[in-house]
Amino acid sequence: MIENRKIITKVSLSEQLNQSESSLLKRYQTKALGTDDLGHFIQYELANFLFGNLSGALGYVARKSAYKGLFKSTGGGIILGKGIVLRHPKKVTLGNRVAIDDYVLIDASGAGEEGITLDDDVIISRNCVIQGKIGGISIGKKTDLGCNTILSSSGGISIGNSVLIAGNCYIGGGRYITDRLDIPMMEQGVYTKGAVVIEDDVWLGAGSTVLDGVKIGKGCIVGAGAVVTKDLPEYAIAAGVPAKIIKMRTETNDSLNTPSNHHAQT
Repeated sequence: MIENRKIITKVSLSEQLNQSESSLLKRYQTKALGTDDLGHFIQYELANFLFGNLSGALGYVARKSAYKGLFKSTGGGIILGKGIVLRHPKKVTLGNRVAIDDYVLIDASGAGEEGITLDDDVIISRNCVIQGKIGGISIGKKTDLGCNTILSSSGGISIGNSVLIAGNCYIGGGRYITDRLDIPMMEQGVYTKGAVVIEDDVWLGAGSTVLDGVKIGKGCIVGAGAVVTKDLPEYAIAAGVPAKIIKMRTETNDSLNTPSNHHAQT
């Protein structure tokens, strides 16, 4: 048995898309919007069809207006790129000046009442995936997600303010149960070790992974390609697979503040 694991109960995508008791339209509405409200459905379809892939400045202006009513709420000055895929957008909150680049997926279908929140001045780069499979996602002010980054919430993801996340990072996710040998792993179920918490002013290097149940303290730096499997204290610098602390930023700051160093800098 694995300690501190929470079994995830969910309906597989195949079952969701092939429920014989529902019409094809109802299944589509449930998957895409989470509601059978006809007015919301028409607005969603028209916005995607007419403006979803419209290029240039005209596309940005048109989407800003056409997509605004799809979300739970939006601030001013938002920028929406082309090819964006939205699922259950009524659970998504955008702050002021949020910028979402082309071909981003924002899926709040499993995010519950908490939903997905992108606070003021958040930047989501091209091809990112922000998916609330089971549990909400919150991203703080001025946080920047690099290209191809994936946020997959199975127990909740909370990211603080002014966090730098480089390209190709992976945060969250669940884990397959592998206790039995007589049936495939994909049929044994999924579990999570809990929420991911990334505090303010963290820098995740390119291609790094942060597993579920991990807390990264304020001011940490995680090296490129590292896999963070355990909590990191504030101002730690960690690298490797699995990630290990190689230095503390507080040590560097202490050395810079010594009298000899102040004398050398003058």
